Amino acid sequence: MKIMDTPAKIVGFLKQSPRTANDVSNFLGISRQATHRHLARMIANRQLVKMGTPPKVYYSVSIAHDAPISKAVEVDASTRQIIDDNFLYITPMGEKLLGWPGFVIWVTERRQDVAQMAVQYARVRSKYEQFKSHGLINGMTKMTTTFSEVALDAVYYADFYSVEIFGKTKLGQLLLHAKQSQDVVLMKEVIENIRPKVLDVMDMYDIDGVAFVPPTVKREWQFMKVLQKQLALPLRNVSLEKVRTPVVVPQKTLNKLNDRIINAEQTIVLTDRSVYGNVLIIDDAIGSGATMNAVAAKIRHSGICRGKLVGLAITGSANGFDVVNEV
Repeated sequence: MKIMDTPAKIVGFLKQSPRTANDVSNFLGISRQATHRHLARMIANRQLVKMGTPPKVYYSVSIAHDAPISKAVEVDASTRQIIDDNFLYITPMGEKLLGWPGFVIWVTERRQDVAQMAVQYARVRSKYEQFKSHGLINGMTKMTTTFSEVALDAVYYADFYSVEIFGKTKLGQLLLHAKQSQDVVLMKEVIENIRPKVLDVMDMYDIDGVAFVPPTVKREWQFMKVLQKQLALPLRNVSLEKVRTPVVVPQKTLNKLNDRIINAEQTIVLTDRSVYGNVLIIDDAIGSGATMNAVAAKIRHSGICRGKLVGLAITGSANGFDVVNEV
């Protein structure tokens, strides 16, 4: 009769339902300290996933535990590196699977060939990397082709929100889930990802004032407020306020460009009367660019900015970018 090792026993027990560390300890008949050592090791090995927050913490079997063995897939080192650097799969149960392991599971679930999809993913990423310079995507051409009057002197994205075939980028997924789940830890992860890019833009343009675009939807934890606090930039803040309308209309719900422009122009108020040199405007995402451009126009027309107005978004839409298919 085969004797099961402790990790195998834990997996078998947790496959029935998520359990607490105390449940696992009682099931195994070992001390809490020994149980926690096993659980920590199995989490590190992607066998288990930890859910909840103290005092209600549960453990469940990771989707990666029963995933197909990816070592047998032949993919060149450069392609593998692109996937490791850029791919993130957030499972239906909220588990974050970074890089190659997550890619293999994501592709396998869609019944696609892993090697072929890996090559395709590398090609798609390469197509969009052509728009990056010093790690930033220049969105100015899109702005000038979208609006007859552009108040910005420059605008950048840290990454695109999504790409064809593979959907949301790693940064796009982190941003989406951070805002929807109100997870401050995830918000801080996004912020640490984009902090170097914010500092780069500050250095490039000798920024001395920063404006954070105010959020539309009321939430307990406002991402833009957390962003402002965590970045703690050594700059003066340009004061902007979002006016509460009888019915809150988020920008993303408006399909017509003109409606987005009206929404941004009429519901964001500049309350600052200080004088600045170059001003950086930060937003979490740029879709049409209407909000960013409207905020820039308000600052420009007020006369408080004597220098350049530069926009920076964590993610931006890839629509409107002339992508070369063969790179």
